[in-house]
Amino acid sequence: MQSDIFVYMDSSSPAILESGPLTGKRVAVQPNMSVRGWPTEAGSVALRGFVALEDATVVERLRQAGAAIAGSVRMSELGFGLVGDTGARALAEGQADIVLMTDVMGEARVAAAAIGTFGFKPSYGIVSRFGLIGLVPSMESFGILANSPEEIAAVMRVIAGRDDRDFSMPECKTPDFSQVRENQEPMRGIGVVRECVEALDPAESRAFREALCRMEEAGLKVEELCLGDFDLFRTVHNVIGAVEASSSSGKYDGVRYGHRTAVARDWNEMYLRSRAESFGLLLKTYLFQGAYFQFENYAAFEKACALRARLLEETAVLFKKVDALAFPAIRQSFPPSKANSIQEIYEACALTLCANVTGQPSIVVPGFVLAEEGGLGLQIAGPHLSDARLLSFAFRLTNSAKGVR
Repeated sequence: MQSDIFVYMDSSSPAILESGPLTGKRVAVQPNMSVRGWPTEAGSVALRGFVALEDATVVERLRQAGAAIAGSVRMSELGFGLVGDTGARALAEGQADIVLMTDVMGEARVAAAAIGTFGFKPSYGIVSRFGLIGLVPSMESFGILANSPEEIAAVMRVIAGRDDRDFSMPECKTPDFSQVRENQEPMRGIGVVRECVEALDPAESRAFREALCRMEEAGLKVEELCLGDFDLFRTVHNVIGAVEASSSSGKYDGVRYGHRTAVARDWNEMYLRSRAESFGLLLKTYLFQGAYFQFENYAAFEKACALRARLLEETAVLFKKVDALAFPAIRQSFPPSKANSIQEIYEACALTLCANVTGQPSIVVPGFVLAEEGGLGLQIAGPHLSDARLLSFAFRLTNSAKGVR
């Protein structure tokens, strides 16, 4: 069953736990998340006809908690960008209570900001990626769209935690998401990266500074900080992301599953034609970039990895001064739903991809940053593994903001 929002909806009625923590919640997923027996094509010709053999860990845990998997929403090819993605619409139009979508460079948070709801990217490594058809393994994660921080926390309580089937998960303690509303631990301060604000146009800058004033009126201390290498986040993500995407996509060869060309004289031609037919122009361009850095300019990839380590260190220094960093989520001049080139996608996600490079948690809080042509969304990022505290802060910030408007 299909609709203009869902690429697949299950007509059967699977057994649902009647007293689970997520009973009654409808969760929409993207078709790059394995649901046993469902088409799992990830928006790509490369996986046309592929049906998942088992549930992804997150799907399995959601079902065990009583959630109903509402269906698979439409998505961009392998989760790169937001063109054609309908996850946010599913939430906005009441077709789902919660949406799970991959966040490669901020897509989940950008989508949330565009419709004025909450969008959360957890710390890298606390949610299993088993069963996810990924693109950029070291920077992508599951993103959650919901109408409140409490709903996000309820989902995180269920899906976060060690999974022996995901060998990429680091050894780390899972945050406690059980006391998000009750946690009243004060924030020392919110940092604003000067170089980020300077990159905004005048209208965006005014809107963002107005939001910071409202945060101060709510009792928060806002401090301007310097991060001289801020503009390197985009370059680092582009180089490392392209290389990882090129490597990850090498398995789509038309031999074991997915698309295979109908015209080929031998195995070599079959492989070449299948690969050529499997990807759209946008993703091909990204994969070619990755192949270039892999095979022709590996030194640039090594430098990007070194710069990533430096950015991690510099960001950690900022978190010794403040508890969280504030950024706008989207820029009005670069609408994400119309980004059809690599440059446009990176422009649309320029303010969110930082958290993917560093692996830190980040949440978009709606209703704070407004401008004449629509909302930009307020994005709050915290240090690695501060997920629960960040959600508590988003809850208190939303409630306090209601009192100062």
